[in-house]
Amino acid sequence: MAVKHPAAPAARADRTAPRSRRARGEWVTHAALILSVLIIGAPLILAVIKSTQTSSVVLSPSLLPGGAFFQNLSGVWQDANLGRYMLNSLVVAVCVTAGKTTLALLAALAFVYFRFPLKGAAFTLVLLSLMLPTEVLIIALFDLVSRDLNWANTYAAIIVPFLASATGTFLFRQHFLSIPGSLADAARIDGCGPLLYLTRILIPMSTNTIGALAVIQFVYAWDQYIWPLVIMQQDDRQVVQVGLRRLIEVGGQTDWGAVMAGAVITALPPLIVFTALQRQFSRGFALSEDK
Repeated sequence: MAVKHPAAPAARADRTAPRSRRARGEWVTHAALILSVLIIGAPLILAVIKSTQTSSVVLSPSLLPGGAFFQNLSGVWQDANLGRYMLNSLVVAVCVTAGKTTLALLAALAFVYFRFPLKGAAFTLVLLSLMLPTEVLIIALFDLVSRDLNWANTYAAIIVPFLASATGTFLFRQHFLSIPGSLADAARIDGCGPLLYLTRILIPMSTNTIGALAVIQFVYAWDQYIWPLVIMQQDDRQVVQVGLRRLIEVGGQTDWGAVMAGAVITALPPLIVFTALQRQFSRGFALSEDK
């Protein structure tokens, strides 16, 4: 005859209690994360909803999606020339991203693998340039670009001044310092020159850092507003952020549904770039040896 143990149900209750507490903790964590995502994404969600509403409904507190998205988009795409503005911004963003990445790679190569006088002071000056935003230099930069170089109303005016990147130089320098010096010595023994060492060895080992920098610089170039507004007077070469601002009429009636539709469309290119390079962006800033 089997002997029953009275303590068995109590033991099972003790085992299930931690599980239930963990389950409640997971629910609380997921609820907090969902709430955080909704709060952070609320402006974008509101813009998407308003972009689908007609001009008579968009100013109302209604949060129900409408069916006028393509009508609003057609208005800003054709009448407001949004497609041309986006093409201009895409050209500028790609050129700035490629140029900044290339120059940052070359500068970091020089700071890590070359010996020259006042190298430390030069790198300090590069870092100090991070404290000088474009707004501080905008008057001197305007005189240089428009009067001395005669680049006003050209793509060069909104591309060339932004090709140097102190952030990119710092990131690549720190990454190159983490690569063993014996690898450079072995490449030098094999007859590998500096540029060949950069293209054949350093760049393949720096794809995550390059991806992280590309995301930052593309978004930065895409969001340019003040400098293009000052230096670019020709409407057919203006960037998309200035074009969006021109959709908002001062003292008149603004079609906010069309403005929201334009804002949603112009947010897609940076979102696509970030989605495509999300893994490289995360690993590029990871403090680990497998960057």
